[in-house]
Amino acid sequence: MSLAATLGIGPSRPNIVQRSIQVVASSKPGAWVLQRTMYRLDKPLMRLTKGRVGANVLSGLPMGLFTTTGAKSGEPRTMPLAFVPFGAAVAVFGTNYGQKRTPGWVHNLLAHPHAVIEYRGVRADVVARLAEGDEEDAAWQAAGAIYRGFPKYRERITGRTPRVFILEPAAA
Repeated sequence: MSLAATLGIGPSRPNIVQRSIQVVASSKPGAWVLQRTMYRLDKPLMRLTKGRVGANVLSGLPMGLFTTTGAKSGEPRTMPLAFVPFGAAVAVFGTNYGQKRTPGWVHNLLAHPHAVIEYRGVRADVVARLAEGDEEDAAWQAAGAIYRGFPKYRERITGRTPRVFILEPAAA
């Protein structure tokens, strides 16, 4: 069974309110505000409700908690993140809402590719690898099909290349 299926990650059909929130979130001002606020609310809400309440409810996106190992500290670092089903795997995108800075979890994965994803109370140990070439292009297409903000974020980013990681189950 695929990682996405094991966790129950799949595309959803956002309602009209969620689509409206997605439009705001994909705009430059909306993304700027959310990048600075939403994850601070999401993390405790998602932990408390086992992933059932957070930005996922507002946006209709498949959001969960993503725990990496700090590149410098070696300590666990957890962030709410959108998960994109991608074949038998799950893809994550280092867009940081289209902001200038690369998200810290990208540096963490480059240093320590083992991570944990939690989606609606189900946890999985994963190993991340960088997507490249045609696979990266296909992952961006999959992301755009779930949330039209991903291509907008990619267009806005200058001075860096947003990294795309493919998450696969870690060997037991």
